[in-house]
Amino acid sequence: MTTVVLFHHVLGLTPGVAELAERLREGGHTVHTPDLYAGHTFATILEGFEFSKALDTDALSDAAVADLPAHVVYAGISMGGGQAQRFAQTRPGARGAVLLETCFPITGEWSFGPWPDGVPAQIHGMDDDEFFAHEGDLDSARELVASGADAEVFLYPGDVHLFEDSSLPQYDAKATDLLVERVLALLDRV
Repeated sequence: MTTVVLFHHVLGLTPGVAELAERLREGGHTVHTPDLYAGHTFATILEGFEFSKALDTDALSDAAVADLPAHVVYAGISMGGGQAQRFAQTRPGARGAVLLETCFPITGEWSFGPWPDGVPAQIHGMDDDEFFAHEGDLDSARELVASGADAEVFLYPGDVHLFEDSSLPQYDAKATDLLVERVLALLDRV
């Protein structure tokens, strides 16, 4: 059994994020889903983004993991994936990272530093998603793999963002089933 922290996306802790966490729990894992928005959810990415600008999401995320053991897998969707990556790269003891529809570079201005040895990562996203595939995240994911890190990139056909959230109209059940299968395989090996 692995302990996972799953950070929600910019729309908040939606029922679809909770359902994704439950699917990982059904695989025998403990999954924490911190609510950085204190119950607020949003219908559009722009609304969620505007709300998030008034928050110190780093401080909220730090508080959310403060009492958890060090040996966890950090996972996150889009905006939440940034927090997951930050912890996987900077919090000692990380067991892995699952970055859904996001990946920051491991060098340069937006980097959290080098990828730590022994921390496996999975990066998942759609191959034509405007935010993931066309704004540099996919390039960053490929850079991570090319660095020699224990990292895998999984691409799914499509052009939508937040495809794994069953409470949203863009939900892709087939892609999400495969995503869950792959994430459970990682959690079973760490």
